Amino acid sequence: MLETLDESIYDHPKYYDLVFGADCAAEIRFVLACGERYLSGPAAGKPATSWRMFEPACGTGRLLFALARKGFTVGGLDLNARAIDFCNARFAKHGFAPPAFVADMSDFTVRRKHHIAFNTINSFRHVASEKAARDHLNRMAAATRPGGLYLLGIHLTPTQGPPSETESWSARRGHLSINTHMWTVDRDTKNRVERFGIRFDVRMPSRQFRINDMLVLRSYTKTQMNRLIKSSPAWEVAQTYDFAYDIDDPIEVDAKTEDVVYVLRRRPD
Repeated sequence: MLETLDESIYDHPKYYDLVFGADCAAEIRFVLACGERYLSGPAAGKPATSWRMFEPACGTGRLLFALARKGFTVGGLDLNARAIDFCNARFAKHGFAPPAFVADMSDFTVRRKHHIAFNTINSFRHVASEKAARDHLNRMAAATRPGGLYLLGIHLTPTQGPPSETESWSARRGHLSINTHMWTVDRDTKNRVERFGIRFDVRMPSRQFRINDMLVLRSYTKTQMNRLIKSSPAWEVAQTYDFAYDIDDPIEVDAKTEDVVYVLRRRPD
């Protein structure tokens, strides 16, 4: 019988890092391309490596580390202390100062404002209430320079057509391979709560086991997301994209749209 662990996937940063690391290069290209195209103010005319980068819900810091290796100054936060320890240990191993700290996305401060912030893989939906979501956008505005960007990736609930119900993918690094499956358990549209099952099937030469978890996320339709963004006057929507991260192929968000990256730009104070 396959060994099964009923535990949080976030408490296994080594496996989480592999599972969600496949799109790292594409995400980095997209972040930098958005900076070139949409940054305004003094930073727009400066070399890209002068931009300070910030990631709320940075997890294991895979994107932060890739940017640091390119010469960027980076910072991040996450609520999971194990993920932060993993992130900072990786930076220290390669001679970088630890960039990340433990904090809530809706209640944090930073010492220096950043030029570009990003939250690309739906982590924002862990923020469980409308007030907390507004607090998050306001905190991000306080952490971002005028003319700076916040790239907010989210999976919307479509109001026309059936929503996606399952997703599966695989990842491998050396002798470690993980098959991941995610599926919808239930949707409570009135209270805007969606629950998803997720499992990691982990395979190594010496061991095979499964990690089972349940993700509880706040849901957003197109209208609800637009209303939230408008409630934080510091931000304007510069453009919208899907998860293909093609800078030359923006999308128009409609009632059928699910995967969206909102390119938010910080208005002048």
